[in-house]
Amino acid sequence: MLKKRSFFERLVGSVRLNDDDDEEETKIPTPFKKQMSSKEKNSLKNELDIEHEEEEGQLTVDLYQTPTEIIIQTMISGVQPDNLSVTISRDMIIIKGKREENRSINEESYFVKELFWGSFSRTISLPEEVDPEEATAVEKHGLLTIRLPKINKEKQTNLKVKSV
Repeated sequence: MLKKRSFFERLVGSVRLNDDDDEEETKIPTPFKKQMSSKEKNSLKNELDIEHEEEEGQLTVDLYQTPTEIIIQTMISGVQPDNLSVTISRDMIIIKGKREENRSINEESYFVKELFWGSFSRTISLPEEVDPEEATAVEKHGLLTIRLPKINKEKQTNLKVKSV
C-alpha cells in the first residue's frame, strides 16, 4: 500500500524508505521515477544509514561582547575534557567534541530518547579580531564559557629610531 507523500516531501523531493515492506515502492519525485531493483533500494538505504551515522550535531551557543572581550557560552554537560577541542584564530573559533552514550541500556528499555549523543561541532566567525594567545575557557556545572580578548586597533606605540 502506497502512502501519500507529505507536503514537505513533495516540496523538497525527499525519498522515503520503509524497512517494513521491501515490496513497497520507494518514494521518488515523479520526474526522476524509475523502477528500482531491491538491490538498488538496499544500496540506497545503506548509503542513507551511513550518512546518518556520520552526522554531527551542531552545538548551540550564546555569543556576546563586552567593551574588551567577546564571550561564548555553550552547554557541554556530559562531555569529558579529553573529548573536547577548542581551536581559535584571530577571526574564528571551532568547538568540537563528543558526548559518549551509556551503552549499558537496551534500546527497548527507553520510553523517550531525546538527548544528543555522539560528535558535535560549531564553527563561529567572530565579529571582531581577537587575541588567541590570551583566550581562556572555563567549564562550570556543564556550562563552557570562553573569553576572547578583543584586539585594540586604536592602541599605538611610538618606536624610537636608533642610528647604526
